[in-house]
Amino acid sequence: MPSSILVINTGSTSLKYKLFDLESFRVLALNDFAGVENHDEAIKQALREIGNLSTLVAIGHRVVHGGAEFSEPTEIIKDNIGRLEAYNKLAPLHNPYNIAGIRACLEYLPGIPNIAVFDTAFFKDLPDKAKIYAIPFEFYKEHGIQRFGFHGISHKFVAQQAAEKLGKPLSKINLITCHLGGGASITAIRQGKPVDTSMGYTPLEGLVMMTRPGDIDAGIVLHLKNSMNGNDKGMVSGLLNRTSGIKGICGIGDYLDLLEAVKRKDSRALLAFNIFVYRIQKYLGAYLAILGGVDAIVFTGKIGAGKPITKEKITKNLKVLRGVKILVIPSDEELMIAREVSEALKTGSDES
Repeated sequence: MPSSILVINTGSTSLKYKLFDLESFRVLALNDFAGVENHDEAIKQALREIGNLSTLVAIGHRVVHGGAEFSEPTEIIKDNIGRLEAYNKLAPLHNPYNIAGIRACLEYLPGIPNIAVFDTAFFKDLPDKAKIYAIPFEFYKEHGIQRFGFHGISHKFVAQQAAEKLGKPLSKINLITCHLGGGASITAIRQGKPVDTSMGYTPLEGLVMMTRPGDIDAGIVLHLKNSMNGNDKGMVSGLLNRTSGIKGICGIGDYLDLLEAVKRKDSRALLAFNIFVYRIQKYLGAYLAILGGVDAIVFTGKIGAGKPITKEKITKNLKVLRGVKILVIPSDEELMIAREVSEALKTGSDES
């Protein structure tokens, strides 16, 4: 029987899995669990559903933040999982749950390699002028504070798909890729390589998101910390990660609900929607200037590749986009992870 790769993508309340044929990348089994409260139990349920795992050669995991240390697909074992957990505080909505999936697989499938594929890895070679913040330089050199970028697995996948649709090598085209979902980011790609991206040291920077503010004046964060009079510092993190963005403006935490409220002409919903669109337009303009022209702008993610009203609102009346192809490409992060894991297995085999 052909070998297989299991890809697991764990979120805070979700778990998605796909089992791929190693050679053809045909999907052999899949499911998407919502409302997950116990990731350990969800992993066990997934393994029960799949049944026969005798052909399994590796498990691939999406991990959002790998910092500068984890910039390639990496086998996670008990000796290095603690180092990976150090990044939990930088991506509190993601990394703890990603790692929970890895820990469960280490326990229930001993002997099968668990290979983490990192959203930050796609951006490891960002130019210094895009990567380094204008704060004292020692914070970059000694503490590793820099732009890492996120949604890299998705941006890489849709960039490859866009090149295929355009009938050109990826190395010969410029793109702007817009991953719009509960989290949202936009990336400038020159000749197949990212040269800038909206998310930064953490997934808080950049576009307005469902519960995150994106770009805000750093002085606001200082004011929030001071106004809380030394109370639980986690309150600021919770405010910025869970109760800001679109939800903070209008109290709506689901994008489809937002669109319904926009149809009803709810004033706060309209304000939130317009701010969301406006921030994306600002980044599009900036990245068009950086790239000097693009072959296509790509929309992906549940919002970007979902109802067309968002894309239409973003691109309407933007004269600078005339003649630029607008592509809608659903992302397949699990397939991208499977490909990366396959390459990692080949590299490991070649080196042994």
